[in-house]
Amino acid sequence: MINKELINPKNIVVIGGSNNILKPGGKIVKNLIDGSFKGELLVVNPREKEVQGISCYATTEDLPVVDLAIIVISASQCYQVIDELASNKATKAFIILSAGFGEAGALGVLEEQKIVEKINSVNGCLIGPNCIGVLNKNYKGIFTTPIPNFDKDGCDLISSSGATAVFIMEAGIGLGLKFANIYSVGNAAQTSVEDVLEYMDENFDPQSDSSIKLLYLESIKNPKKLLKHAKSLINKGCKIAAIKAGSTDEGSRAAASHTGAIASSDRIVRALFKKAGIVYCSSRRELITVASIFNYKELKGKNIVIITHAGGSAVMLTDVLIKGGLNVPSIEGENADKLLGFLHNGSSVSNPIDFLATGTAEQLGIIIDYCEHKFDHIDAMIVVFGSPGLFNVQDVYNVLSVKLDVCKKPIYPVLPSLINAQKEIDSFLIKGNINFPDEVVIGRALPEVYNTLKPSSEKVILPKVDVQRIRKVIDAANDGFLSPREVNELLDAAEISRVKEIVVATKSELQEKLSSFSFPVVMKVVGPIHKTDVGGVILNVQSMEESLSQFDRLMQLEDANSVMVQSMHSGVELFIGVLKEKGFDHAILCGLGGVFIEVLDDFSINLSPVSKKEAKEMVLKLKGYKLIEGIRGNEGVDEQLFIDTIGKVSALVEVAPEIQEMDMNPLFGRKDSVTAVDTRIRVLK
Repeated sequence: MINKELINPKNIVVIGGSNNILKPGGKIVKNLIDGSFKGELLVVNPREKEVQGISCYATTEDLPVVDLAIIVISASQCYQVIDELASNKATKAFIILSAGFGEAGALGVLEEQKIVEKINSVNGCLIGPNCIGVLNKNYKGIFTTPIPNFDKDGCDLISSSGATAVFIMEAGIGLGLKFANIYSVGNAAQTSVEDVLEYMDENFDPQSDSSIKLLYLESIKNPKKLLKHAKSLINKGCKIAAIKAGSTDEGSRAAASHTGAIASSDRIVRALFKKAGIVYCSSRRELITVASIFNYKELKGKNIVIITHAGGSAVMLTDVLIKGGLNVPSIEGENADKLLGFLHNGSSVSNPIDFLATGTAEQLGIIIDYCEHKFDHIDAMIVVFGSPGLFNVQDVYNVLSVKLDVCKKPIYPVLPSLINAQKEIDSFLIKGNINFPDEVVIGRALPEVYNTLKPSSEKVILPKVDVQRIRKVIDAANDGFLSPREVNELLDAAEISRVKEIVVATKSELQEKLSSFSFPVVMKVVGPIHKTDVGGVILNVQSMEESLSQFDRLMQLEDANSVMVQSMHSGVELFIGVLKEKGFDHAILCGLGGVFIEVLDDFSINLSPVSKKEAKEMVLKLKGYKLIEGIRGNEGVDEQLFIDTIGKVSALVEVAPEIQEMDMNPLFGRKDSVTAVDTRIRVLK
């Protein structure tokens, strides 16, 4: 719980502050002093009379009332100190820099829990333990460097890792990136990244607060909270980018279903970020690059012009932009010819615009003006301009700086000569600009930003389903995979079209029930998880005699308990799946069935509830979408029925949150129908 004592304390005590600025206890005191904290600064250290010019208390018992305590002592001593401060000194905010807690083992976890219980008992706030601290406009409560100057228009950074926060600041400051609030939550024993984001959302002031939020998450303790407040902040005008580390373990669920095999934690996190409008980043460099893009004018179209004197850089940049879904369109016509007349012989304006190594500042200004005013189909410019070290490029960078301010279209400066043009780049950054030193990195990041859409603020309206009928099945079911009868009940209650089928356990039952079917039919074993893998699916059974023979074979398979018989269907094989990760809303997947799912990795994913618009986007995103449309004379699929079925599955799991996994593979899609053929559902109560 973030409180006013943490944000704007009247006084701060450093427990364990020292004169040795090479240690955390000394560095934190120095940073607070250098940061011009306006309140009273106190220090407790029984071995010192004075710490960096501040009179020192021997024990916490000697202290006056204290708002915020920053603790830099051994883990074993922390609880006693916190107990005294919370109970007798009215302290409501604590930052524990010390390590040796939950990250060190079970005993550390217990010690954390004791501390949290004590702080909660006084409605206090805890940041950490095992963190670098907090930096805001009121105080610089971190023990590391660099110490960025607080800039309300800079980036807010919330990080699970203190070291990663330092690395992000180090790299970002070097490129011209500015920072506002820094929160290093460490073990997040009480206050997590999501909690800090919640505070920023609920107290957001567009006039005084940063509109850029950067997150580094090692765990997501409360996905719903993250989703809620990220969406809210973005709809208020903020931009958010995040790294989620440690998202590669698919776990044992991979053996349970197709959905489990393909829906890794990373993909579910990506779906969460997409629904929230958060730009997904996979590295610090990418996060810093996205933050830099956020600082420039918003890209409102896909057409990019590359302006450069470096042909190789232009080729690499063109490749990554196009692979990311942006365009580098041709520039031609009368205005292109006029522009070429201002440039040296050998220049090219076709896009990339290459004005050669001899290009001048004046020529760069003319090129930018043409792209801004004459080439209406261009949405943004990327200027790549380095230096071979033979001449001063200050005039070029001065022109570029001016154009960044006056042009309505965004311009992204790529200034790669960090040694040859160091002085000129420093001058460029001092003016408040940000540099992108690597054209390929911005080329990858820019499409991510452009393709991350703002979250919808509209309430999702799902199809109506028979809630009472669904709950009756779920309430009566045991944990595990549902029987075919129970599955069919749920599909019917959700009005999901399914194939005609019977499930039989004896030959006599097969003969009796199969008389109402027309041949050919499909026979499938019931019991084994992966029927195809054990030879448990037989297509095109042509007669009663053949069905009886195949029944015997199927019932001899390991774990077989019955046999399902279905009418034969044909069409485009489709797939819809569901997976429930702890703490997350249900992940809904869709794609083409068969090899397209796992072998070609062709599927879309979103979190329930899935709106009609989101379901349509999922379908359109598929690489094999043309098969759904119909290609080369082959019959396509009623796209709207497929979209509607995704919505019905979403409605089903909203009513039945106990559903952990669901596979509908295949559904057969035709121009007038989408029919579920094989469905498995697993519940966990």
